[in-house]
Amino acid sequence: MVGLLNVGSIALGLVAWILPIASLMRFKKQNNHNWAILSIVSISACAISLFFQIIYNNHLVKIEDWSALMDTTGAVVFVSGVLLVVTLLLNILTAAVYNKGRFR
Repeated sequence: MVGLLNVGSIALGLVAWILPIASLMRFKKQNNHNWAILSIVSISACAISLFFQIIYNNHLVKIEDWSALMDTTGAVVFVSGVLLVVTLLLNILTAAVYNKGRFR
């Protein structure tokens, strides 16, 4: 059951990236007023994905699987950073595109 945390983390990470991309692709449509909700859901999916990784690392500590923890920690830190940065950049880009004419 704990192994599903990694699958859930990957799935939520993909959701965190797909939602702002879908919102950007729908930019030209006139009735696309839900971009802010999609951005909030995207950032929430990213946060839950990162939390799943924290839970999984906690599990490895509890069962004292130090070799697995040492082998995976570097990759988890790198991938988590990439997930966070790309998610934030995509959502900032979405907000900038939809609010382009508002702040002039």
